[in-house]
Amino acid sequence: MTPSVASLQRHPLKSHGREALAAVTLTRGQGIAWDRHWAVAHEAARIVEGEWAPCQNFSRGSKAPALMAIEARLDEARAELTLSHPARPDLTFRPDAAEDLGRFLDWVRPLCPADRAQPVRIHSVPGRGMTDTDYPSVSIISLASNRALGEHLGVDLSPLRWRANIWLEGLAPWQERGWVGRRLRIGTAVLEIVEPKVRCLATTANPRTGQRDADTLRALRALHGDQDFGLYARVLEGGTVELGDGAELVP
Repeated sequence: MTPSVASLQRHPLKSHGREALAAVTLTRGQGIAWDRHWAVAHEAARIVEGEWAPCQNFSRGSKAPALMAIEARLDEARAELTLSHPARPDLTFRPDAAEDLGRFLDWVRPLCPADRAQPVRIHSVPGRGMTDTDYPSVSIISLASNRALGEHLGVDLSPLRWRANIWLEGLAPWQERGWVGRRLRIGTAVLEIVEPKVRCLATTANPRTGQRDADTLRALRALHGDQDFGLYARVLEGGTVELGDGAELVP
């Protein structure tokens, strides 16, 4: 079976919802447009305005598992975001608009544990998503590996736990773990596989309920001796990636 793209996902507001796409246009040296375009800085954040900042400065699912159940819809033309959560009414707001910040904070604070640093503002950098890597990256997972991990745990794991951009079907379980340093053509784009993605507590939360219900990290350590699941990649050659496009390693 030839590996192919089974899903394309972006996360406009880092750790606060995902959105399925039919196609993406990748640009050399950049991540997916609007992916992690904004991030929610908490009260203990140390951020330099205009610069990328690491994930510990932001509210995220590892500290607030309820955030994992958020869905997002982005109106690109208006830079307007709609967030949905099973425990909250839908919220439509503009992350760049100072007058909308209060409404967003009122909406999200009930999803944040009281004993954790609280969200206070939204951070963004023009042209640079707040990826977990200090370089613009695209994240990739294998659905076969997701199923294998679920079988080890004895549960049906949703791939949404991994917050990846590109889901591939048609690989052997764990085949992608040998791809670091290789180049991968997906659609008309070419990506360099840079490193594995080390996982955190966010993946233990169910993306439907926002409650921790599966010890994914313990399972990964038992199977592989690490907490790696999925890959980070750089875009070497821009192009279009659509659902159903093939994926192959290239010289």
